[in-house]
Amino acid sequence: MAKQKGFSLIELLIVVAIILIIAAIAIPNLLKGRLAANNSAGAATIRTLNTAEATYLTTYPTAGFADIPTLGPSASSCPSSGPTSTNACLLDNTVGCTSQWCQKDAFWYNITLTTGDYTVSAIPVGGQADRTFCSNGDQALHVQVPTSTTAIAGTAPSTVVGHDICAAMPVQ
Repeated sequence: MAKQKGFSLIELLIVVAIILIIAAIAIPNLLKGRLAANNSAGAATIRTLNTAEATYLTTYPTAGFADIPTLGPSASSCPSSGPTSTNACLLDNTVGCTSQWCQKDAFWYNITLTTGDYTVSAIPVGGQADRTFCSNGDQALHVQVPTSTTAIAGTAPSTVVGHDICAAMPVQ
């Protein structure tokens, strides 16, 4: 009888079982890493919005603080005549969109203006992040873990993190 070359069915099943065990170990760690990366990106964007507010206040001191459409290009690009107090061009098109709520990656961002101050909110898109971030004019980054507010991708949240609620959250 001639000996056949190749793998037996048992050998193939063992290899497949080993691959499945490795995948079962790796996938939860991958999801935790993605969650941590999204949370870090949310905190970084809050800091970017705080920097844009500080720059805007320095550049246009009589205008006070500004909302997201004012800080951004408010269109597809900045005007050729240069930035103005109503179109500051301090943010890119992703964060500086033309509406009050702008979605970037795993968060919806909003700037709410109050008398002499502002509040930046970052509401996570459901399941992609586990923290809500906010910051007031003092530029301290506040965080709520676990988040009590989530939004749906493509649909802006219906509530913002208010100034006093943000101030009551722990600082990160």
